[in-house]
Amino acid sequence: MELQSCILTRRSIRQFTDKVVSHETLEKIISLAAYAPSWKNTQISRYIAIENPDMLNEICKTYAPFNAGVISGCKMLIAQTFIKKRSGFERDGSYSTDREEGWQYYDCGIAAQTFCLAAHEFGVGSVILGIFDREGIEKYLEIPDDQELMALIAIGYPSQNDVPAPKRKDVQTLLSYR
Repeated sequence: MELQSCILTRRSIRQFTDKVVSHETLEKIISLAAYAPSWKNTQISRYIAIENPDMLNEICKTYAPFNAGVISGCKMLIAQTFIKKRSGFERDGSYSTDREEGWQYYDCGIAAQTFCLAAHEFGVGSVILGIFDREGIEKYLEIPDDQELMALIAIGYPSQNDVPAPKRKDVQTLLSYR
């Protein structure tokens, strides 16, 4: 798929078929997501693939009830974490910019979108979820102390294709020149 087509046809998918995303396909997606740019090439994003139905149910019930409808319909949920205090920091631990710890979130966003575009390349749908009990899921998944949960990404094969794009703002609204 060429890049423009990939960008224009990728959608946030919230309903999936029962077909399971293979480990081989997921590993191809991750290998492409690894090419997302990051602060000083720190590559802080990490991914945990949750495919155990009992764990998915527990996450729905206890930690992400707002997104339970989406999560309960996918066969695999990706927990995107990041290594703390690397992106936006100097080697001595001081902040590199006035964004302080904020740059790590920027890098995670780039990595998550790269992940979703790579998934689309393989016919895998995705949606990035942000409403959940972060600290609760971190404990439940035993996320190491040097990492933080950034997002949950539900993935699977879309239950319908050719979903129309939502209306987009025009270039004149988005762009200004000085």
